[in-house]
Amino acid sequence: MKFVWASIALASMLSTNAHAQTAPQGSSTFDKLQSSGKIVLGVRESSAPMAYALGAGQRYVGYHVELCEKVLERIAPKVKIEYMALTAQNTMPLVENGTVDMGCGPTTNNLARQRQVAFAVTSYVSQVRMAVRADSGITSFKQLDGKQLAASAGTTAVQLLRKFGKENNVNLPTSLGKDHYESFLMLESGRADAFVLDDNLLAGVIASSKNPAGYKIVGEVLGSEPIALLFRKDDPTFKRAVDGALIDMMKAGEVEKLYDKWFMQPIPPTNKPLNLPMSETLQQLLKQPNDKPLEAYAG
Repeated sequence: MKFVWASIALASMLSTNAHAQTAPQGSSTFDKLQSSGKIVLGVRESSAPMAYALGAGQRYVGYHVELCEKVLERIAPKVKIEYMALTAQNTMPLVENGTVDMGCGPTTNNLARQRQVAFAVTSYVSQVRMAVRADSGITSFKQLDGKQLAASAGTTAVQLLRKFGKENNVNLPTSLGKDHYESFLMLESGRADAFVLDDNLLAGVIASSKNPAGYKIVGEVLGSEPIALLFRKDDPTFKRAVDGALIDMMKAGEVEKLYDKWFMQPIPPTNKPLNLPMSETLQQLLKQPNDKPLEAYAG
């Protein structure tokens, strides 16, 4: 309710300026929406369950996609939504230059990126943990001293494992797969006792495996990364509107319901659940929202 004024004002402006064809050179995102009558949402094509494409029609779905759509229902209900597929490499520049009005993919909020764009309050926290066979009895990385682990090349899991091993005096030999599926195959075939990666990505790989019930996600959290919606920098009015809508949804329990839909219930295209309960960190953030960057989570 706090930011209803933004919705009403924008809806009124759109109804009286529907003939406008080009965006004015205003300083705010709302100016652009007023002129064009549309908003461009940046999404991902293969980052389930956060943002991904379905079918030949390229319909975009996911936890963060739906979160973006619900925010817009509150702050700009009359605006037409257009979707643009982004990659990890082009997200920052396309949001920074205004080609994309809001990024809805799984993007980490960190200090370096804050120099280019602005982030909303955190709506997901990715935690690096491990997948193990359900009957393995493994619950801690300390049980893996001298055993073989799997990780994907280029991920932060490799550095985090080295750090954990050094700090806890355990030997964690790690084999690297070229992608997440090759890494999981090491676990599936018995060549590794654990596969280390971000929990939501682990859940996605397990859900699409031959035997989802045969694996579980366990272990200490090696690292946490705050994930948030993003938009143009230096537009405090738009940030206040987005943050206000998100905070209202958090307080009303809507974000928790959305999380349950995408992380605990069957999701397309496989119609299998990820079975990834909400972390204690995210539960606390829904009670006390903030937009702190990754660096605030370190140590």
